[in-house]
Formats: sequence, C-alpha cells, structure tokens
Amino acid sequence: MAFLLNKTALSKLRLNPQKTDESLMLARRGIHIEPGAREKALLAADPSLKRFKSHKQSVRTLKRVGDVLTIVVVAGCCYEIYVRAVMREEARKQAEGSA
Repeated sequence: MAFLLNKTALSKLRLNPQKTDESLMLARRGIHIEPGAREKALLAADPSLKRFKSHKQSVRTLKRVGDVLTIVVVAGCCYEIYVRAVMREEARKQAEGSA
C-alpha cells in the first residue's frame, strides 16, 4: 500500500510542499520566449484566406437559424407522436365500442 502511495501525484505534492520562486520562473520561462522568424511568418495574416474569415454577425445569425430549425423539428416530432397516440386511442375506443 505504501508503494502505491509513493507513486501517486498526491504523495509527490506532499513531498514537495512548496517550490521556490526561482524554480517557478524557470518552469514558465519557455512560454515567454520571443517567436522566431518562421513562427512569425506562420502567425502572420494571409490575404488569400481573408474571404474565408467568418464574421461574428453572420455566425450569430447562422446559429440562430440552426436553433430555430432544431426547435421546429423537435416540435414537429412531438406533434407527430401526439397525433399517433390520439389516433391509436380513438381506434382502441372504436374497437371496444363495436365489440
């Protein structure tokens, strides 16, 4: 049991209760490195892709249309289930009345 506790992350946290400020700065140093020429070229805006860029208003409108269509389809399905249940109940009553 003690062997399992030694391998868990919880026990590692207990063994190293607090790191010094220096070790934290060294661990985060890689994030703040200035990107090189290749990375800057990859991150630069490409004018040929500008026409494919989505705009907030058009995306919002498209989402709204999708939501409305979803509600309409769900309402139609519920109505169809209701109609079939009512028709089945009427057929059952009519069968009992004729028998």
